Amino acid sequence: MMVKDMFAQLGSIIASVMFVWAIFKQYFPHELRSSLEKHFQGMVNFVYPFIQIRFNEFTGERLMRSGAYSAIETYLSSKSSMQAKRLKADVVMNSSQPLALSMDDNEEVEDEFEGVTLKWTSGKNISKSQPFSFYPVSDEKRYYKLTFHKKHRDVIIGPYLNHVLKEGKAIRVRNRQRKLYTNNGSHWSHVVFEHPATFQTLAMDAEKKKEIIDDLITFSKAEQFYAKVGRAWKRGYLVHGPPGTGKSTMIAAMANLLGYDLYDLELTAVKDNTELRKLLIETSSKSIIVIEDIDCSVDLTGQRKKKEKEKDEEDKEKDALKKLAGKEETETKTSKVTLSGLLNFIDGLWSACGGERLIVFTTNYMEKLDPALIRRGRMDKHIELSYCGLEAFKVLARNYLDVESHYLFQEIEAMLEEINMTPADVAENLMPKTVPANAETCLKSLIKALEKVKEDVKNKELVVEEVTDDKEKEKSDEKEK
Repeated sequence: MMVKDMFAQLGSIIASVMFVWAIFKQYFPHELRSSLEKHFQGMVNFVYPFIQIRFNEFTGERLMRSGAYSAIETYLSSKSSMQAKRLKADVVMNSSQPLALSMDDNEEVEDEFEGVTLKWTSGKNISKSQPFSFYPVSDEKRYYKLTFHKKHRDVIIGPYLNHVLKEGKAIRVRNRQRKLYTNNGSHWSHVVFEHPATFQTLAMDAEKKKEIIDDLITFSKAEQFYAKVGRAWKRGYLVHGPPGTGKSTMIAAMANLLGYDLYDLELTAVKDNTELRKLLIETSSKSIIVIEDIDCSVDLTGQRKKKEKEKDEEDKEKDALKKLAGKEETETKTSKVTLSGLLNFIDGLWSACGGERLIVFTTNYMEKLDPALIRRGRMDKHIELSYCGLEAFKVLARNYLDVESHYLFQEIEAMLEEINMTPADVAENLMPKTVPANAETCLKSLIKALEKVKEDVKNKELVVEEVTDDKEKEKSDEKEK
């Protein structure tokens, strides 16, 4: 009975308050109402110790999706899946995780930063309007609301919000579907990058591999260091060695380690330096720009400019051919990228556009390249990939045959020390011919291949000796005559 009386009194009080409020709104001037509401809000703020910040999904006059809202949504996704009882699932295009989870409307999750506990709430405002339509149109406006104690204002508004936005963007980059780009003239086109190479499966010396991994990871975490020393956040790598030593595989492993996109730049398809600069500007951060076989791409092997005399002779010859043909002929399109343009691409002013990028050159013949192109500061780290040694062979045996040791390893080690065979050739001979793989059969096949290479080398040396002897004999005969 007491509960019933209490509810009756409560209903009477609420009705009285609503009646007084209606009379107040109707008969009191607007200025007085505004002043009283302002003072009332001030009293509430004085008593209520929490601050709320609202982040709307759409902002601006054109209602563009807010970058802050997207970053917060990504940041809260992992916390939502662990804490929230009601979740929303959505399909995300161009992501390694096609199904994204987020907390449903009016859900709440907690977060902690530097010992401060705070709350995120998801909300939605719905307004209905019927402009020129018989059917109601629902206008949904979602938002996230951050609530924290006012004594932590400095920590939350500064460091915490910066942390949320930065981490949200980083998570999105990690989860994105990485791409392999190639240039068609002045434009990039792409496919999904799905190369399986990793440093664990890369056939090379373990110490050298660790050195490269440490260098790459240090670079990826050195944004503040590069800013402090006044350098663009980029690093150049020159990967050189004989064909078949794994240069392209090395680049794929680098991209997979860091989670970067790849831009495979074909210099022969670039018209001039201006087009090269345009391509550079369009590359994104967290990417590797690759120029493979740089010694074969364009004429950058020491000749910095043609002699004027040679150029004039070429122009005269072209004009004469056109006159003989009786009409203007279309000239063959050739790349006019110069060494100077390429150097500006690597470390000029334009190279600082973006950030967190690697520039990788590969070549089979490093001695052919202009020293200005490969000096330290442009190509900061030189990586030599050579013929297969014992450590590289063990990696390949583990990859292809799932064996860590075998009695034939000792014989193969001795042969690899005196015979040059690339990792690609070793891998081909270790390729299983049956399923499951017969390790001994494959290892014996490799030994036979090594013996054949050794025999071929011997035969070539004999031929060279015979030719040399014949030439010396001819010279001695000529002297006698």
